[in-house]
Parts: sequence; structure tokens; C-alpha cells
Amino acid sequence: MTLVPKREYVVLLAGDVLVFVISLWLALALRYLEVPNTALFERHLTPFIILFIAWVAVFFLAGLYGKHTRLFRNRLPSVILYAQAINVSIAALFFFLIPAFGLAPKTILLLYLTVSCPLIFYWRVKVFSRLRSYRKLKGVLIASGSDARELAQELTTDSRYQFEFKSVIDTEKTKSHDVVEQACRVAAEKSINFFVVDFADKAISTALPIVYNAAFQKRQFVLVDVVDLYQEVFDRMPLSLLQYERVLASASSSRFYDVIKRVVDILGAVVAGVLALLAYPFVAIAIKLDDGGPVFITQARVGRYQKPIRIIKFRSMSGNDEGVYGKSGKTELHVTRIGKWLRLLRVDELPQLWNVLMGDLSLVGPRPELPALSSRYSARIPYYDARHIITPGLTGWAQIFHDRDPHHGADIAETKTKLSYDLYYLEQRSLLLDIYIILQTIRIIISAKGS
Repeated sequence: MTLVPKREYVVLLAGDVLVFVISLWLALALRYLEVPNTALFERHLTPFIILFIAWVAVFFLAGLYGKHTRLFRNRLPSVILYAQAINVSIAALFFFLIPAFGLAPKTILLLYLTVSCPLIFYWRVKVFSRLRSYRKLKGVLIASGSDARELAQELTTDSRYQFEFKSVIDTEKTKSHDVVEQACRVAAEKSINFFVVDFADKAISTALPIVYNAAFQKRQFVLVDVVDLYQEVFDRMPLSLLQYERVLASASSSRFYDVIKRVVDILGAVVAGVLALLAYPFVAIAIKLDDGGPVFITQARVGRYQKPIRIIKFRSMSGNDEGVYGKSGKTELHVTRIGKWLRLLRVDELPQLWNVLMGDLSLVGPRPELPALSSRYSARIPYYDARHIITPGLTGWAQIFHDRDPHHGADIAETKTKLSYDLYYLEQRSLLLDIYIILQTIRIIISAKGS
């Protein structure tokens, strides 16, 4: 049983399509200042059904079918407007390139944009939230550490979850016999539907047999690993709750996946690499005109199984960052004027498609680190070397979710957070997840959300 409601994505999708249809009907009514007759509406609906499919894809790329954190909901109006503007542009291009439908609805598309944005927002914020007025499942968290506290805090402050913790038993602050006593007491309560526990905690092993006896007399009861729930809520691994056994279990993958991933890497690198060649002369001229320095740089990085590799990039800084920062922990180099734009649009990384073709990099994977920084992090962060089990990538799970990556400096705390995303990818990696990461990377590049 999964406690995060997956059905909300289906409901969101159905509701969005319904709003698309209603918005079209209203746009026609405003355009002709009368109730659209059936023939008129059907004439427009037929081509718009094709557009609805494309529009749903745009919503997906915009992150409108992701997990809705409180921060994301605050940005919802601007994201909807941005997505719908792209949708209208797609529609205009569609009718221009395919005149067979006999429509050139410029005014209707403008009216559609005006009508659909507030309707989508109202549907998602007002209507959808009321549709989810389910009875929350009540559970108990038995764990300790910073990640366990973060999980408890998240469920307390965000009302979107289908479940909540009625009680939290911190095994660090509670004696072993008290853990057993409290666990048994709450397990017997009728309102408790699930336990979230840290199975690696010694205090839990004593309480589990009694919890089983009390809990499984209920009609609805679930015993959940705290690591699994944390992953489902945050899309990353809880480092303070991890054990070596789980990390090692994530190391293996199917041979089929590895072969298909390599084929996709080669095809993607060839196609994207050929197209990228068109930009090379312009980038080279811009770099030379900026400060007259070299166009390309090569850097040593740590590859799969900690094998040293060298990657090639367009130069975006005043020199070549080797990761040796001294006491300050920061590089003395600076980003050039043109380098700022190369980074913003990810153009500086285009030459690394050659590394993908050669097999040193993959399109998707943990970002390869500088050797000096990798050695430093490996000595101070548990499980850090696990990210070297797979081929590093041009983009990855951490790159699309962790925007505080310490660029050109050493930062233990932020690197731990980045590692939690890398380890999540290590365990969950699949072709579908790789495709999702690539699509989200395209969205980030298009929106110029650079670093």
C-alpha cells in the first residue's frame, strides 16, 4: 500500500482537459457574442483535441503534474500563465502549418488564453483541494535523527498529504522499554492505521513483535519503512537513516536497462552533437571577443568506479577550475561576461556530448566531480562513493531538483543534500525516470533557469 495518493494525478489530468474544453466553449461565446451552436463547437473541437494532447505535455514539462509543495503552489499563477502562453503559441503554429482545418482563430486563441488561465488556477487551487477532502490516515513515526524530524515537520505543515502522524516517538530521547510501551499503546488504538519505523534502530527490533500482534488485528494497517516514506515525500534519500545494505542493494541493475541506456546515449549524443556543431563557430567567436582566451578547456573528473576521466567544455571562467581552493574554500576565478550566458543556457556543456559518445559520460547520471573535491567529500560524507557505481551524466536527478549545488567551491552540507538525490536516482533508475529527467532538463533550459 502506498500512502501518497497517486489518483490525484489522474484527477488533475481529467480536470485540466475539462477546463481546456470549457475554455474553448467560452472563448467561442465571447468571440461571437452568442451561445456557440453544436456545429460551430464541434468544428473547433476536432482540431483542438489534437492540441489538448500537446498542451498536457507542456503542463507536464512545466511541472504541473509534479508533487505540489507549498513553494510551488505560491508560484502556480505564473507557471500556469507561462504554460498556457506556450500552448497558445503551439496552437497558432499548428493552424498555420495545417490549413486543412480551415481555421485561423487568432482572436479565439487570445480569448482562450484570457479565459483559461484563471479557470485552470481556480480548478487547481479551489476546486481540486475540496475534492480531496478525504479522511486522513493516522499513523505513528518511530525513528530518530534529522531526516526523521524533517519528515514529521513536513507532514505537520503541509495539508496535501493523505496521512498524518498522531504520535512521534523519538528513539534517541526515549528509553528502549518506553519505546516498546508507547508503541504497544498506540498500536492498540483504533484510529491508528499505519506505523512508520526505522527498521535499523535497535529499539524497534524489541518492539516489533508486540506491535505485530496488536496491529494486525485491525482491518486496515500498514507497516512502512521510514526510508521508503521519506523517499516518496521528498524524492531523495534520507542519509541519516540509510544503512550500507540498502546502498549496496541499489548497485545492481538489469543488463537490458544498461544496454538500452547506452544505445540512447549514443543516438542522443550523435543527434544533439551534430546540431550543436552549428553553434560552435558563434560560441568560439563570442569567447574570443570577450577576453581573447582559449575557447575550450579540459578538466579531470571522477568517472564510473572512480576511474579518472577528462571532459571538454567551452570556457566560461577566467581560467580552468581544478577544485583546489585552499583555506577560503572558494575559487579565485570568475565567470566571464559571455560565460554567464553560456552557463545560463547550458551551452558550455555541449562539447561533453563527445564524452557521452565515448562512454565516459551518460546523458543522465550523477554529475562528475573534480578529483580534489571528490576526495574531500568521500572522507567526510558517508556513502559518497556510491554515486560512482554508475556512469556520471550531463544531467541528473540532483541537477533538476537541487539548485544550491556548490559551484566552484567546497560545501559539505549542500553536497550531502545533492548526494541524497543522487542516491535516490541510484535506487530508482529506469528508462522512464531517465526520460523524465531529460524532459525536465529541456524545460529548465527553455526557461533559462541556469546556474
